[in-house]
Amino acid sequence: MQNPLPNTLTILASTPNRWLEITRHVSTEQLAQSPKPGEWSAVACLQHLIDTERWVFPLRVRAFLAGQDFPAFNPDAQGSQGSKSQAPLELAEEFNRLRKTSLELLATISETDLPRTARHAELGPVTLSELLHEWAAHDLDHTIQAERALMQPFIQGCGPWQVYFKSNTIS
Repeated sequence: MQNPLPNTLTILASTPNRWLEITRHVSTEQLAQSPKPGEWSAVACLQHLIDTERWVFPLRVRAFLAGQDFPAFNPDAQGSQGSKSQAPLELAEEFNRLRKTSLELLATISETDLPRTARHAELGPVTLSELLHEWAAHDLDHTIQAERALMQPFIQGCGPWQVYFKSNTIS
């Protein structure tokens, strides 16, 4: 993929809608259910996406555009645990608002900006193009992770069909 901008924008624009749909139609209890101890629930995945929308990806894009380096982000140490009083739909709406601002920022980037480099504190030199690839993959990864968490009660309850879901079972 030479210019990741169009595909990245498509993925990043679609992710909030997926979360809005999920949180409108799936129970709060199911969204909060961890598939196993130590694994993130769907709502924990959503909170992580909010954290990275606030403190990671847009800040890194701005750093690239300003010719600055940026620190690493450790979600376990730096991520929020989310407000226990916020309903999942409220979190999805917040993510949607934050993402709209990010998309406005990304609209200022051109293909000529993609080779810009910055130094990531742990990974070393990276390009803006690589960051955009990572951002889209990150969105998809945590949305899939959330959907796998939501799948677990259905897999457990489907009896003999469980064998068809072996690759999606969290053991």
